[in-house]
Amino acid sequence: MKGLTFGLFLLIVAITLAVTYWAAKRTKTTAEFYAAGRSISGVQNGIAIAGDYLSAASFLGIAGLIALNGYDGFMYSVGWLVAYITVLLVVAEPLRNSGKYTMADVLAYRLNPKPVRTAAALSTIVISTFYLLAQLVGAGTLIKLLLGIPYEFSIVLIGIMIIFYVTFGGMLATTWVQIIKACLLMAGALILSVFVMAKFSFNPVAFFQAISDKLGQKFLEPGMLYKNPIELVSLGIALVLGTAGMPHILMRFYTVPTAKAARTSVIWAMILIGTFYILTTFLGFGAAYFVGKDAIKAMDKGGNMAAPLLAQYLGGGAGTIGGEVFLAFLSAVAFATILAVVAGLTLAASSAFAHDFYVNVIRGGQADEKSQMTVARRTTFVVGIIAIILGIMVKGQNVAHLVALAFAVASSANVPVIVFSVFWKKFNSTGAVAGILVGLVASIVLMFIGPSVMDAKTAIFPLKNPGIVSVPLGFLAAYLGTIFSSEKLAEEKFEELYVRANTGLGAEH
Repeated sequence: MKGLTFGLFLLIVAITLAVTYWAAKRTKTTAEFYAAGRSISGVQNGIAIAGDYLSAASFLGIAGLIALNGYDGFMYSVGWLVAYITVLLVVAEPLRNSGKYTMADVLAYRLNPKPVRTAAALSTIVISTFYLLAQLVGAGTLIKLLLGIPYEFSIVLIGIMIIFYVTFGGMLATTWVQIIKACLLMAGALILSVFVMAKFSFNPVAFFQAISDKLGQKFLEPGMLYKNPIELVSLGIALVLGTAGMPHILMRFYTVPTAKAARTSVIWAMILIGTFYILTTFLGFGAAYFVGKDAIKAMDKGGNMAAPLLAQYLGGGAGTIGGEVFLAFLSAVAFATILAVVAGLTLAASSAFAHDFYVNVIRGGQADEKSQMTVARRTTFVVGIIAIILGIMVKGQNVAHLVALAFAVASSANVPVIVFSVFWKKFNSTGAVAGILVGLVASIVLMFIGPSVMDAKTAIFPLKNPGIVSVPLGFLAAYLGTIFSSEKLAEEKFEELYVRANTGLGAEH
């Protein structure tokens, strides 16, 4: 059966390499490298956003959290879905109209570009790193389970592949890998959910009654994972606001030709993501019912193998042809999921350094096209190597927890300055830098002194997710930094930015 699994993995790799080869011939300029030449339609971009967003945390981590913690694990699904309302109403259109390749382009439009771009680049790299680690942990665990390849070697393999995809194919290759992966993931989740519900004659009442009878009613009620309601509110703040500040999601809005296409892409993404997160209910609770918590923990203590083990069970069980085929298929889909998301994150991190820091801070925007492309590709290589090293170091963490940390940083550091920059006339460079740095430092420090990192008994900060404290601190720092300083040019350029953000006049095409 390992031969079948290996064959499916090779098929996924072959398809993505073919896409990269095709994209590499069409990626010659920085606009093509960072934004696919703005040639992606709204529907294509919506599917790609879903592919970018439905990560290993969604497929492996959330299914595992629900399987081990019941109702509370499903809160991740709800938070990440509701988040797209914020994206649609607040950031999608202004970002597409005001920027070029990155979030920092919007901030630098009317603010002092060097300090603002430096702070934004730092934030982007930190967020992308946290998110990258989550995907790599999922990938390493998956490949070790299926092929018997050591975790560390798996991480190296994934890292090399992503460096290749992004360096040669840029955003175009990344986009199409994400589209392919989104279609595979939706198909896999749908098939698995149908198999689960078929056991209960497609009656959801019978499904949840059976779970209640076997695992107890408390498994279907809040309180197993989050004993403190404030913990749940804090997580919700980070998840709902964090999406609007995630660099690899924000970059996707620059790949479409118009603001209307940006809005269309968000609507399509919400439909696909919403459907998928409904299906995670059947994946997680189904795994708890059929596979059992002990078997899931025995395979991986973080619960990340719940969905693949459910697939194996429903196909006929371990050692049967049906079970192993279904396990191999779901695992190949999860592998494609990880490749697509890591490619997007690597591109976001490399663009933050190459475009924001090197071109616009060090070179003052004077770098020629050739040197920009060279630096972008070299940065991709370095980001990939760092991701490999860190991925090996965080072995054994639950991927959904790691992603939640990334969302805490994004919601605390990026969202306040994006909102103020587009909607507050007096907002200035001091406020932007203060908001980013305070939000970034506060969220990271509170994480490291909280129970996510320290032992629950010795943790200084009581909450696993710091969003309820770090997000207000980010907004407060941005506000205080602004009112205690003045920047006439920033105020004068606000009207110009406001018109451009809301109408698209003068936007990049």
